[in-house]
Amino acid sequence: MLTAGLVVALGAAALHVYIFYLESIAWTAPAARSVFGTSKEEAEATREMAYNQGFYNLFLAVMVVVGAVIVWTTDHRAVGVTLALAGVGAMLGAALVLGLSGPSRRKPAVNQGALPLVAIVLLVLGLLV
Repeated sequence: MLTAGLVVALGAAALHVYIFYLESIAWTAPAARSVFGTSKEEAEATREMAYNQGFYNLFLAVMVVVGAVIVWTTDHRAVGVTLALAGVGAMLGAALVLGLSGPSRRKPAVNQGALPLVAIVLLVLGLLV
């Protein structure tokens, strides 16, 4: 279960690296604007906010990756699982906030929060077994 949880958590991390790319690197490009439903003017006006938010997503992904590496390469399983849980827990929390921000944001919130939720369940079950 623990390995399955880490693999799913790494999937969530990969999604957040993609979100980092969209927000911090490609924010004003047509593809990113299409994903987030923003106009060229809106993207330009929110560029700095998106840049910062993208790095937040990257750092969450890094926590998960470092946690998985620690679990798989050291004897410090508790440290690694704690890092991975902190990363996916923050991802899930952000998805919940996104979903609560308005009805139009619920689908993106489910997309953003599904993998972290599954990872949390699997990681906790892996600790209990």
